[in-house]
Amino acid sequence: MISTSDGRHDNLMTNGFNMPVQHGGLIGFVLGPWNYSFDTLRDTRECVIAIPAVELAEQVVDVGNVSGADVDKWERFGLTPLASASVAAPLVAECFANIECRVVDDRLVDDYGLWIVQAQHVWVDDSKRGTGEIHHRGDGTFSENGEAIDLRERMTKWPSLID
Repeated sequence: MISTSDGRHDNLMTNGFNMPVQHGGLIGFVLGPWNYSFDTLRDTRECVIAIPAVELAEQVVDVGNVSGADVDKWERFGLTPLASASVAAPLVAECFANIECRVVDDRLVDDYGLWIVQAQHVWVDDSKRGTGEIHHRGDGTFSENGEAIDLRERMTKWPSLID
């Protein structure tokens, strides 16, 4: 998930398209103008990438099915924002890892929605790791350390991605 803050409103979104780019803490992810968080990320140039354990899989999908323009996702889904050390965007208390990031390259944003950020601070709480990480397969299914989790029926906002 990715959290952003404009100083007045904290938002949280689900993000399934991300990758390490190179050593030195560079991470790439797709977030475009179709996402409510886009303007805040463009204006503040900072965010938190929060990595949930598999136990949060259904909440993570549900967060992605509504817009922060319409609801307070933190309250609606029982998630807890925590203060970050180096960015305004909050950490997600329930996630086992949170990475505070600043944008370092936005040259591919207009064409592809691809942002390159650099980790500023990393928080890890192994007690929240649960049974493992979830990985989005792109069609409403997820894998948990290699095992598939089918949540296609919950992907109500993105029916075009489901086979």
